[in-house]
Amino acid sequence: MSLAKSITGTLMGILVQEKGFNIDEPAPVPEWNSTSDPRHNITTRDLLQQTSGLYWTETEDENSTLLRMLFIEGDMGHYAASLPLTNEPGSVWEYSTGNTMILSRIIRQQLGDKNYYSFPYEKLFYKIGMNSFVLEVDASGTFVGSSFFWGTARDWARYGLLYYNRGVFNNERILSEDWIDQTVASSDGYGGGRYGFQFYLNKPATDNTTVVRFPSVPTDAYYAAGVQGQDVFIIPSEKLVIVRLGATTTPDYDWGDDAFLGAVINAIK
Repeated sequence: MSLAKSITGTLMGILVQEKGFNIDEPAPVPEWNSTSDPRHNITTRDLLQQTSGLYWTETEDENSTLLRMLFIEGDMGHYAASLPLTNEPGSVWEYSTGNTMILSRIIRQQLGDKNYYSFPYEKLFYKIGMNSFVLEVDASGTFVGSSFFWGTARDWARYGLLYYNRGVFNNERILSEDWIDQTVASSDGYGGGRYGFQFYLNKPATDNTTVVRFPSVPTDAYYAAGVQGQDVFIIPSEKLVIVRLGATTTPDYDWGDDAFLGAVINAIK
């Protein structure tokens, strides 16, 4: 489920603070090594903010790049990275599961296999008590950091609390405050006002609208969102972390979330 994307964003943040990895340089992707390749200008920040400009079809149509990557391709990150540009990097926001798989592969390449497989557990999960968490890999051995991570509601609540507490858990700094701030800043690309670093934001999508996703919820709220209404909401101004795991199949996975969130907020006042 796409809640995994937020975890991958967190792991990238830990990589940045521990290894000094620079997200504003061209992303270290082998398929784009040549400076003559227009994809060479894609930065890791672009991948985090879903503004890479790479061709992608985030649908469940049988010929979509999404389904081909997840269920046919053995090396998912390589497949996503091999796709052509359709927009200038950084210019347009477009949600892409492929972008996150490229991020997952970058983390692997930066750490090396010796450290890669223990990294999420030693640097994140075990530190905050996400002890039921399971990560799947693709056929090449890369974590499917876009989609196939599994945990209990309590695991996800602990994850939300890490963000609510600005990167600190049990008095230990896990994630830098700077990374939290960048995570909740709107994407630079057109249409990306509702998206930060692999999290959705309760903000208008563009400067010419005031419409937000959840009108009953403060605009400082942000959330990890997965298929069929798997959600982790962090609402700092209300001192709330709310986790919902379910299987909603209605259009847009609408499970009455705005009304529910508003009712919870009103109930604690």
